[in-house]
Amino acid sequence: MFAPVYGSYSNIAGKQEEIVMFDKLEDLVRRLEELNIELTDPDVISNQDKYRQLMKEQNELTPIVEKYQEYRAAKDGVEDSLAILEEENDEEMRELLKEELSEAKKNVEQYEEELKVLLLPKDPNDDKNVIVEIRAGAGGDEAALFAAEIYRMYKNYAESKRWKTEFIDVNENGIGGFKEVSFMINGQGAYSRLKYESGVHRVQRIPATESGGRIHTSTITVAIMPEAEEVDVQLDMNDCRFDVFRASGNGGQCVNTTDSAVRLTHIPTGIVISCQDEKSQLKNKDKAIKVLRARLYDLEQSKAHDAEAELRKSQIGTGDRAEKIRTYNFPQGRVTDHRIKFTSHRLDEILNGHLEEIIDNCIAADQAAKLSNMND
Repeated sequence: MFAPVYGSYSNIAGKQEEIVMFDKLEDLVRRLEELNIELTDPDVISNQDKYRQLMKEQNELTPIVEKYQEYRAAKDGVEDSLAILEEENDEEMRELLKEELSEAKKNVEQYEEELKVLLLPKDPNDDKNVIVEIRAGAGGDEAALFAAEIYRMYKNYAESKRWKTEFIDVNENGIGGFKEVSFMINGQGAYSRLKYESGVHRVQRIPATESGGRIHTSTITVAIMPEAEEVDVQLDMNDCRFDVFRASGNGGQCVNTTDSAVRLTHIPTGIVISCQDEKSQLKNKDKAIKVLRARLYDLEQSKAHDAEAELRKSQIGTGDRAEKIRTYNFPQGRVTDHRIKFTSHRLDEILNGHLEEIIDNCIAADQAAKLSNMND
């Protein structure tokens, strides 16, 4: 067990906030010790639901406690250097100790900032799978072609994370573009990484269909929704109408020979979802219900988001799908995220799915905004 340490190098406004933070960390240390004991209990091991729940909690607490250990080691280093410096008379040794002291102080400040980030309230949707919807906007066929490229960008990114991608529905334009496409990405933490992608994506380039060599601007809209469980959304199946039709496009021998595609209409909201990816009507129906749950859950989240002005301040941008979030400028080989004023000249790599740099910068900006709101 660690004894509480209240550092003098904190950027937290006021001693009281600092005390609260370190008291909480001590509570987490004790809780992790309890979890480690509980997870060796045969009764817990035999109860798989309980065991999974405790393992999840252990996985969430471990990085916080480990960072606290690093903080304490750095804090002890500061105190040791100060004590030795006080007794040391040799000037060369004193200079060396001063350098070590300066480095240890920097580490204390860095670890404290990292702890504050780790202690931020976690988005309950972060661990969920996502449903992605991409729609071509202004620009006709050029927008549809760009929508297909952005779909491939997310698919490649998902593959790099070893996440699974499943088609739900696609409306092609006949020349390789997508008027709209919806798909699911299944993977641990998918929503935590992709939630910053919702909004309007703009492309500036000379379209393949442009004979005059003029640069055109086209747009697409991306919606990222966490997959909703039954417990998240109470869905009355009496409010749903299912229609079946013959699938179109690629899909093997079953295409255009059986009514396997499903159109789901949610009567109270007017939401319509089509799914024709699977050859089985039942599987398409299940996928359509998943998308409907996600849409309804997203609607509820949006209402709550609009009702809480302070929550809006903690987000990157407004979260509004009409908000222009990113521009892909082909003549300059440039990608700019307008919310965080981030620019990269690695356009080709980004379109091939190398999104880590942009997403990491979005996460860092979001965390900084939340920390700022907490200190206001």
